[in-house]
Amino acid sequence: MASSSPLLACVVAAAMVSTALCGPPKVPPGPNITASYGEKWLEARGTWYGKSKGAGPDDNGGACGYKDVDKAPFLGMNSCGNDPIFKDGKGCGSCFEVKCSKPEACSDKPVIIHITDMNSEPIAAYHFDLSGLAFGAMAKEGKEEELRKAGIIDMQFRRVRCKYPADTNITFHVEKGSNPNYFALLVKYVGGDGDIVEVDLKEKGSEEWKALKESWGAIWRLDTPKPLKGPFSIRLTTESGEKLIADDIIPSDWKPNALYKSELQVD
Repeated sequence: MASSSPLLACVVAAAMVSTALCGPPKVPPGPNITASYGEKWLEARGTWYGKSKGAGPDDNGGACGYKDVDKAPFLGMNSCGNDPIFKDGKGCGSCFEVKCSKPEACSDKPVIIHITDMNSEPIAAYHFDLSGLAFGAMAKEGKEEELRKAGIIDMQFRRVRCKYPADTNITFHVEKGSNPNYFALLVKYVGGDGDIVEVDLKEKGSEEWKALKESWGAIWRLDTPKPLKGPFSIRLTTESGEKLIADDIIPSDWKPNALYKSELQVD
């Protein structure tokens, strides 16, 4: 008698064991992608989400906490990254060159995308779930929709330094709900590494730098029993160890849900 098919075996097993799962095998994540800018291209799998020519999330936000990712300087060229790319939020803001050579609609020409969101689908060691706009940008001219119809594709990537327009500086957003005893800060538009690993705050007249803790995505927070008094200087440490200080960037009359643009940028 012929042996049972794998599908039938899976169905039988699932009936016998309620927790059994049938489907493609899960792929362990690869090593974390760090701030080293080599020429080597790595293999990944690519998908896309949101509207076909959109920036990804319906609200133009994402798991990093950024908003308006459809507008400058991101301009919709955004992507989710799986664990070794998103790195529990530490990968927020990092930049990558991505390209594809197959299927035929692929141009094999690299485009630059920003990590603004996360995904957890275990379909590859490295998985980019790109905005519809960014996914289509890897296609030959006029073949954007054809490429999007391909669904899951093999692609190549490498991390690169982030470069923003000359008028784009590092910007701080004081999050809603912040008060003198709870201060939450979103940091965005960091050039160079693109992402940060440490954020510290110093009150005016103090010599003490107080470390903020990661809250979620690119948002950092400080909880303190003693009310904070502005203005605040903010010190950032990028992934490769570069330190930047924005003196008195948060004024004494700061408000929640307010944006403060610094004069700092990394080349």
